[in-house]
Amino acid sequence: MIVADTDVLIDYLAGVQPVARQVLGYVETERLKITAITVFELLSGASEGRRGEMIRKLAGALDVLPLDRPASERAAAVRRTLEQRGQPIGMGDSLIAGIALAGGFPLFTRNRKHFERVPGLELVQAAE
Repeated sequence: MIVADTDVLIDYLAGVQPVARQVLGYVETERLKITAITVFELLSGASEGRRGEMIRKLAGALDVLPLDRPASERAAAVRRTLEQRGQPIGMGDSLIAGIALAGGFPLFTRNRKHFERVPGLELVQAAE
């Protein structure tokens, strides 16, 4: 299983290649999951039109990993560690990282600048 970050799903919806093909491959093999945080981020940007409907359809089609106690504890540890180093990545990204770490899942993202700072988080390379 792989956890998708918001950025690669936005690329998928926009048809940005080759990331869109990569996302589709993971979706077709039922290997892709998203976090509750990603659902929030996607739906926050979902308007009432066609694009909003596409976002809601995608968010509804994928398994959602919750922000439960173990994930919250991991996210808090990530945030504390990175802030102590002077390398914060923001609350949303800390929560996504915590959920992925708690589940033992790699994260599929283009935002390597933020997530490569997270100790122990495996990243899936987005196609370029």
